[in-house]
Amino acid sequence: MKLAILSRAPRSYSTQRLRTAALDRGHQVKVLNTLRFGIDLSEDEPDLQFRGKPLSDYDAILPRIGNSITYFGTAVVRQFEQMDVYTPNTANGIANSRDKLRAIQILSRHNIGMPATTFVRDRADVIPAIERVGGAPVVIKLLEGTQGIGVILAPDNKVAEAIIETMQSTKQNVLIQAFVKESKGRDIRALVVGDRVVAAMRRVAQGDEFRSNVHRGGSVEPVELDPEYEQTAVRSAQIMGLRVAGVDMLEGKDGPMVMEVNSSPGLEGIETATKLDVAGAIIDYIDNQVAFPDIDVRQRLTVSTGYGVAELVVHEGADLVGKTIGDSGLGDRDITVLTLHRGHTVIPNPRRARELEAGDRLLCFGKLEEMRSMIPERRKRRQRVKKLPKVPIHDERPDDTLDTPS
Repeated sequence: MKLAILSRAPRSYSTQRLRTAALDRGHQVKVLNTLRFGIDLSEDEPDLQFRGKPLSDYDAILPRIGNSITYFGTAVVRQFEQMDVYTPNTANGIANSRDKLRAIQILSRHNIGMPATTFVRDRADVIPAIERVGGAPVVIKLLEGTQGIGVILAPDNKVAEAIIETMQSTKQNVLIQAFVKESKGRDIRALVVGDRVVAAMRRVAQGDEFRSNVHRGGSVEPVELDPEYEQTAVRSAQIMGLRVAGVDMLEGKDGPMVMEVNSSPGLEGIETATKLDVAGAIIDYIDNQVAFPDIDVRQRLTVSTGYGVAELVVHEGADLVGKTIGDSGLGDRDITVLTLHRGHTVIPNPRRARELEAGDRLLCFGKLEEMRSMIPERRKRRQRVKKLPKVPIHDERPDDTLDTPS
């Protein structure tokens, strides 16, 4: 395999470990400065220049895109995708994970546990926003912050309001997030590669510091993840469109709470803590994908007009509950169940005798119109109605001059 590592830090621990792991496995590998690429859109076929010269062919790339060059870096990765060069992390995945607000918006639609979060811009909305996430203390986060920079714990409403006002006056966007007291100064970093967690560590803050980042002096220790935490980490990375990611989670009283999904996780802390060859696992995964890549089933199967892939959810009270797949009538409607997801269990090619339960998710191939007709009507958003104080009415006055409480 011929691999290009896109990095502006060729001497950093992570880049060096990835390069060494690739060389040890007999691969050709080069570290290429992301900023030295030129995106060539002048010909019929998409192409790239490097240092002003045509780029040679590569089987795969491994993006290590820094926060400061996200826009250009993702454009380069997108061009490689157009050239059919394999990348474990797509341009969209990198962009989605880099924007904290966008990442939370995406994950919140997939039942991923997260601290209560809100985002407002007007000063008058700050105090109500703080109350919505459970009240002070709250964590205030810069959307563009990394390595714990721009993360502040505000002990009360007045301090939080002052911090947010100051940040917004400098054109900074901030999130307001509930403070998870039970995990103060501790979090878990899970390194996801493909569909598994290859290493995990617990980070513990020093002294009164509540941020556990290694760059803030936090200590690390290896940890064996419960299945719930491992499943959450893998799902979060895959939802974001990443196959190599560091997923940061808090240990909440009700289970894992995802804080961030990092598309360019550092390897030094986790390899030091776990003594595992994380870099080697990443290279092996890329090599396997180059040899036998994942395909976008949805795109490949929709070439037949009217047919495609969709996910059907068996809702509580639906006609499918308690029936077997064979008796469900799906086959009569030209719908084939490819995979059944039940909790943390994945059942590929389930048998016709498999009985369906509420909460099952069915990945199906078939007639799109038939599958669309089985999706329940979209639930209308419930409006929160605020009770208003009663207004005394004086019959002797016109309606437009009614008295209101002082």
